Amino acid sequence: MLPLEADAVVTDPPYGMDWNTDHSRFTQGQNGTGGKHTRVDKRIEGDAEDFDPTHLLKYERVIIWGMQHFPNRLQRGSVLVWVKKYPDAYGTFLSDADLAWMKGGCGVYVSKVMHPAKHQSEKCHPTQKPVPLMAWCIEKTKLPKGSTILVPYMGSGTTGLAAIRLGMNFIGIERDAAHYKTSCDRIAHELDGALL
Repeated sequence: MLPLEADAVVTDPPYGMDWNTDHSRFTQGQNGTGGKHTRVDKRIEGDAEDFDPTHLLKYERVIIWGMQHFPNRLQRGSVLVWVKKYPDAYGTFLSDADLAWMKGGCGVYVSKVMHPAKHQSEKCHPTQKPVPLMAWCIEKTKLPKGSTILVPYMGSGTTGLAAIRLGMNFIGIERDAAHYKTSCDRIAHELDGALL
């Protein structure tokens, strides 16, 4: 479907790690004292193949999450860091932080968005990011309201929700039919609330 006309790309693509989304194999908390995870999510479509971001790099403003999985395919740029755990949970379950590459510059920027515990229970996609985090990303593009954000790996629509809340337009693309429906439902709900 690409290329499409847009002012920026902000996306969280499949990383190409063939991630096992069966969380029930892990315990919660330090030393496994918090009980077992119960979530078993559907595998992410396209995650079994290496991700090549080349098709996105021609856009002037680009933010791509998961940069540590394909660093040799990226140009020099800035790094965005999301520390997704509270300090007492460091080292207990998967990664403590996520990294995004931002086209241009050479700085490293850390988001202050925390990963609230309730976010885990409300997730409708295995790698869903919080809306405030994706809003922070959109703000990093320094685009004015009314600009168009392209989200070529829409997942559950979180970046679309952030775009709406910031007064931006967005174009979302998602090849997984179930996640596409979830995105549409979440976005419709957001727009209904905005009209009240």
